[in-house]
Parts: sequence; structure tokens; C-alpha cells
Amino acid sequence: MSSAPGARAQRLTWIGHATVLLEVDGVRLMTDPLLRDWIVLLRRHGPSPAAGLLENLDAVLVSHLHLDHLDVPSLRRLGADVPLVVPKGAGSFVGGLGFRDVAELGVGEAIAIGDVRITAVPAVHDGRRRPLGPVAPALGYLASGTRRIYFAGDTALFAEMAAIDDALDVALLPIWGWGPTIGPGHMGPQDAARAAALLRPAVAVPIHWGTFLPLGLGRLRRAVLVDPPGIFVREAARLAPDVGVRVLAPGGELPLTSSTPP
Repeated sequence: MSSAPGARAQRLTWIGHATVLLEVDGVRLMTDPLLRDWIVLLRRHGPSPAAGLLENLDAVLVSHLHLDHLDVPSLRRLGADVPLVVPKGAGSFVGGLGFRDVAELGVGEAIAIGDVRITAVPAVHDGRRRPLGPVAPALGYLASGTRRIYFAGDTALFAEMAAIDDALDVALLPIWGWGPTIGPGHMGPQDAARAAALLRPAVAVPIHWGTFLPLGLGRLRRAVLVDPPGIFVREAARLAPDVGVRVLAPGGELPLTSSTPP
């Protein structure tokens, strides 16, 4: 559901995969939009994004150039004028696709979107666009307003996560991917629980799971669509017992209030 004009909603909505709508201090931000039901041979499992979630965006945060994170048809659905924040080195590529409002950030650099400050933070992941596309480093983002939200993008676990922020309200942590296995540069549910222990947010929300599978694997490997969050919940309870965990279904919302922790 889209916010009414001028409303200062405080919530996040997990649309699916790494796509999250953040509504903080009247600012609407979307991460890594993947809005299609099919991408190459990957099929969406679960509901398509509601149209109202895609309206009146103040900016889109793109963590890296992989096809399932910088999806050109999804960005075009949002409009050529939507402001994009991309990793440093990706601006000319994105601008060449016809997008007119592009800001590049390197690690430690920041930009203000309304009352929210967006800071680029490290990620350990291969950011190149395969097979023959440009190369730019992968990023995570810290959105800081009256709520502080860390979006990890795609990343392996790294010790320096502990220094990203010492007062996180929410950490959006990838716990799987789009296939029956995950490769280097990704966190599974156990590593994501270790990340929660390093980050110490009030709440951790698992993302990047349960949304896409290659055609034909929906029945054969259905467990990878449903099992990762349960493992994450169990491991987070063991490794990060002070961190609240909220598992959302695609389209599910989490209010960002002073009582957000369960």
C-alpha cells in the first residue's frame, strides 16, 4: 500500500529477493528492484509486487551490477527519472541506459535523500556484470534518519561488519540466493546469524531467499524456498540472542517504531 502524500510512514516492506521498500521520515527508498516474475530462466514464487509499492519513490539504491540486483526492465518500470544511487564506477553504464538522475558512491561516501542520509558501506562480493559488462565494487548501504537501517546487498561475512554502526534499528541480511546452492560472496543462514551477532541490530530481517528458483526446480528443490529462514532463526537465537528476528513473507511489512523489537 502506498503512503498518502505527505505521510511520514515508518516501515519497511520486503517485496522479495533483495528488493525492499524503506519508508523512513517521509522518504521512500527501494533497494535493488527486481520486479519481474521471470528473469532469464528464474521464476518468481510468491506474489508479484503490488503496484502501489512502486510509486512516488525518492531514490533507488543499487548495491551492485549483477543481473538480479540491477535489473534494467525493473528500473525502467520505475521510470527514467527515478533517482538512482549506484556504486562508484557504475554511473556511466547506468546513465547510458537512459537514466537521467544517477549518483555514484564509494565506501564511506554519503548522500542526503530528504531527511535520510545514505552512506555506502563495504560488501565482500564480486560486483562485475557478467558476462561482458562493466566492473564496479559491490556495496551495502546504511540509511540513517530517525531509524537506522543497514541493507547488506550481497556479501560474504566479514569481521568489519561490527563497525558499520553501533545503533542499528534493523539489519536486512541476505540468507540465501536464487538456486539450490549459493556460491562465494554470499551468506547462508548460519553466516547471516553470525553477521547479526557482529552488527547487534534491534531487529534482523532475512532477505534474498524464497523468491526465485530456476524453471523446473520448484517441486524438486522446494526446500530451498522455505528452509533458510528457519535455520537463520535457530542460529540467530543461539549466536545473537539479544537480536530480535522478524521473518517476513514477500509483501510483508515491518513497522519501524520505538517498539519494533519483538
